[in-house]
Amino acid sequence: MVENEAAQLDAVFHALSDATRRAMLHTLSTGERSIGELAAPFSMSLAGASKHVKVLEGAGLVRREIRGRTHLCRLDAARLAEAQAWLRYYERFWTSRLDALDALLRAEDEEMENSK
Repeated sequence: MVENEAAQLDAVFHALSDATRRAMLHTLSTGERSIGELAAPFSMSLAGASKHVKVLEGAGLVRREIRGRTHLCRLDAARLAEAQAWLRYYERFWTSRLDALDALLRAEDEEMENSK
């Protein structure tokens, strides 16, 4: 993995490590929202919500557009797809390991049944 790609992936996982930011992303998955709308469920200030949005923006997960005094945010899911691709590799790794364990346990069970 190229160093820049690794830094981007690190930023995505850092952004996803916070429950508030994950909830904001979930909200944005249904459509564009203002910073105020993103802040409302958490009873946080606009400045606090804006800090979370900046982390999401830095990770490439959110795009912000300023219309007058309103900052509107929308989900940009491309980076999530990159993170999912990275996770998919480990899913295949663990699936193969668990399949091997399952085969081993079944063989042991069969061996025990045959030795009775």
